[in-house]
Amino acid sequence: MKFGISNNVRSRVVRECTPEMFDATLDAPVVRMVCAEIADAREMVARGVMQKEEFEAKKAELKKRLPVFTFHATFPGGRRKNDDAVPSGLAIYDLDHIPDPRGRWAEMEPRKGELGIVLAHVSPSTEGLRLVFVIPQGMTLPEAQAWMARQLGDKEYDACVKDYARCSFAVPRGYVLWVSPFLFRSFSEEIKGDKGRYRSALGEIKADSFSGVQDLKGKSSVSPCLCVQEKKSASSASEKLEYHGLDSSEIVAKYWELTGDGQPPTQGDRNTKIFDLACSLRHIFNFDRELLNRAIPNYEGFPQEEKMQCIDNALREPRKYMPMKLTKVLQALKAEHSQVPPHREDSGGAFPPMPQKLPPLIELLLSRTPDLYKPAVAHAVFPPLGAHLHRVTFRYIDNVAHEATLMNVLMAGTGAGKDCISQPINYIMADIRLRDEENLRREREWKNEVNSKGANKDKRKRPEGLVIQEIDADMTNPAFVMRTAEADGHFLYTKMNEIDQFDALRGSGRGGQQFQIMCLAFDPGNRYGQTRVGAGSVTEKVTIRFNWNASTTIQKGRRYFRPVLTDGPVSRINFCTIPEREIGSEMPVYGTYDEAFAEELRPYIERLTKATGEVECPEAYRLAMKLKEECADRARLTQSRVYENLSFRANVIAYLKACVLYVAHGCKWSKAIEEFVRWSLEYDLWCKMEFFGADIEESMSEGEAARRKPGPRNLLEMLPDTFTLKEALDVRRMAGIGGGEREARHMLAMWKSRKYVSQITDNSYQKVKS
Repeated sequence: MKFGISNNVRSRVVRECTPEMFDATLDAPVVRMVCAEIADAREMVARGVMQKEEFEAKKAELKKRLPVFTFHATFPGGRRKNDDAVPSGLAIYDLDHIPDPRGRWAEMEPRKGELGIVLAHVSPSTEGLRLVFVIPQGMTLPEAQAWMARQLGDKEYDACVKDYARCSFAVPRGYVLWVSPFLFRSFSEEIKGDKGRYRSALGEIKADSFSGVQDLKGKSSVSPCLCVQEKKSASSASEKLEYHGLDSSEIVAKYWELTGDGQPPTQGDRNTKIFDLACSLRHIFNFDRELLNRAIPNYEGFPQEEKMQCIDNALREPRKYMPMKLTKVLQALKAEHSQVPPHREDSGGAFPPMPQKLPPLIELLLSRTPDLYKPAVAHAVFPPLGAHLHRVTFRYIDNVAHEATLMNVLMAGTGAGKDCISQPINYIMADIRLRDEENLRREREWKNEVNSKGANKDKRKRPEGLVIQEIDADMTNPAFVMRTAEADGHFLYTKMNEIDQFDALRGSGRGGQQFQIMCLAFDPGNRYGQTRVGAGSVTEKVTIRFNWNASTTIQKGRRYFRPVLTDGPVSRINFCTIPEREIGSEMPVYGTYDEAFAEELRPYIERLTKATGEVECPEAYRLAMKLKEECADRARLTQSRVYENLSFRANVIAYLKACVLYVAHGCKWSKAIEEFVRWSLEYDLWCKMEFFGADIEESMSEGEAARRKPGPRNLLEMLPDTFTLKEALDVRRMAGIGGGEREARHMLAMWKSRKYVSQITDNSYQKVKS
């Protein structure tokens, strides 16, 4: 079934919602944060700290920040208007102002199939229950509402939801009580006008198991917001559990192998180990007691009652992020399944394997490259490809228009074969070099003419239209500014055999100017230049458009970027590498780059050079949104601030690559482009974390340690309006103040005597409003 999604209730722009978008929205930080604030405010009303009217106003304001779904319809025109609505076959029904929404759902859950309910969740205010159900055959939206009201015995139902453009606010995953796989199944069009088939389809919903993972025919299917699959074995009636293609028995075996003493539980440590295992597995088996029971093996001599007690205790533990040890287990299994050798012994994991099916342009550019070098070449070709675009922009998900600003550094060991990128780049740059050759000839003739005349002779002005895009790696800063000014909005490009060739742009006045150019080359609308007094000197203000490739060894690359690890260049550059070959392995052999290769490449280059203006690629936009959320999820799971910071610009780089491929393929999107771009982002981040992650972490820690406190902190301002003794103790510890409960009570007594606070109970206090 098709329905829409929009950024918030104030936005009229709406897109068709996919299972991935739905899933990502449930975990979106803004959704969790807003609903948590609403829940806190509601609790303050219950405590008498906040008035009901004040709560309603705050709730209404907070909900404006939530994404919304339009379950009633999709809108092909992209605008949320009733006259443009295409009905989805779904209807919304609300049960408002009920004391226990979860309890109310538990009462009606046995009837969910009979009622055709495909989604049920607690409302953002936690005071209501929202149901999304399939409209019975032949009914209109208002009739369906009335029908559901009769089924539930609700005499005062909310009739205003008959509007097709009506929004439904998103909620966190923890608020979702039920999602049927039929939420995203398009059977409504197929059974239109056939009541028998409609009843059959509803019967399938009714037969759905409570976990939403298996249909009538026993086929594997996954709820859009669940990660678990259940599959029936062909040889037996038993079902096995999978998580993203990994069998639960594999996960448990690898868990024992990589954690603790490396042994499964034995007598004496069984309860502790099973409890620990359940605390980890609950994160991938949906906090479901029955699924955990099936995932955790029955160990000899360990009673079932004790096993279930361990599981129950684990489920009662406060919800936290997925443990790092489980993350390592899953990464190790995925690396084994992908059969990719690790990059180095200390790498901590294998780099992501390249997709089997590639976009045609990438497949062509890699067709003469040995397998060992293909990942490096696949990244290195984008700076020269992007250099063919002239005044072409792509609007990123933050609404900022970017040009194809792409820079690449290949970091690999000595003798690894870093020159593998040269031939593909040579063929990509062939047309630019041909035009540059003509303009270089014109410039050379002008220089010879000027130099042949005396100092007092009239000299011809510098020729116009000297667009020379490929520059020398050792170019000085004035020459760089002049070439940029004359390029008339075209990209400059260079390929450096060593990264330190960039130091020619260091500048004489101040060091580190080359790093400033790296940063500005990525940033839209940048301004750069120089001012000189001499009549013959270069005085220009320009926007830097500079794509480049560079190679270096891993050790040299780390040393080169060490002074600026937290200043921006590393996050703006796309990195790649070449894995070490086995000692004594066969030499990689290249294919032949010939005229046939050039002819196949020509149409892609022509499409890039002909593109103009702002290019819109909705698929790339949606992918960028999805990848942003996936990176955020990974950062939350690993709790790595470094990974999160690097992922922001890495996602921009991946988006620009997607747009370049989109234009090169005649503004046509494909699944191959999506898979390639996803891999490109994962690979780029893997390289950055591998080469610089630990150093950036250390640098950030040093900066945090060096930060001086601005002065004494007002502890009273750090506390909420109503607080407890424990909260006061916590604030004292946060401020680095020693002492225990006695000292905290002394502080509170002093505040009370000064009329800063009033005491409610023995251990609770309230600020006195001045």
